[in-house]
Amino acid sequence: MIPKLTRYGARIAALVVLAIGAVVAVSAITDDPARIDAEHPGQAAAEQQADAEAAYEEARGHHRDYIAATAGADVTVKAAAVYEYAEDKANGLNDAQEDADEAAAMNTNPTSVDIPADCGEFTGNKATGCALTLEAGFDLEQFACLELLWDKESGWNELAANSIGAYGIPQSYPGSKMASVGDDWRTNPVTQILWGLGYIESLYGDPCGAWAKSEAEGYY
Repeated sequence: MIPKLTRYGARIAALVVLAIGAVVAVSAITDDPARIDAEHPGQAAAEQQADAEAAYEEARGHHRDYIAATAGADVTVKAAAVYEYAEDKANGLNDAQEDADEAAAMNTNPTSVDIPADCGEFTGNKATGCALTLEAGFDLEQFACLELLWDKESGWNELAANSIGAYGIPQSYPGSKMASVGDDWRTNPVTQILWGLGYIESLYGDPCGAWAKSEAEGYY
């Protein structure tokens, strides 16, 4: 018994059957697609025509393989050949989708985050910082302190560097400390902000504590 096709395979099987029928019909008229194009120069100039030609050539190739593989065979064998081709295509699509899903799952350091309405007055890295501050459990008052702190330290520029080697939005010293959050620490503001919030919480408890330190001593 032939197993059920995947959702991709079912679509491809139908397309293959239609393609084979189309190729047979066209082959009865001509084996020269270039002559057809010459008779319809307007279509040949369009990008869609180029795509259609590529699909046509692929279908012709599969049709030739199908004819060679099933010469003299009965309907059951021919149907099995169509099914095998469709299943191979479906498996290929499934593998590609799995690879894409796996890559997305591995992206643990996005470059942007969803901005809640409470942070709507901010833009750019400040909006990202506000969202991550709230996500970390701090309130908007704490973010006001963080805004002042990192305005002073880096202007919220993820590429900011000073002469002694401090780097990024939180001015990590050295910048490579931020690699504990992500290896994209040189350019990803999310990675830098997450590291900075963790650093502040571990040393000062909250952003306002870090801002008080900076106000008193000029650094945090």
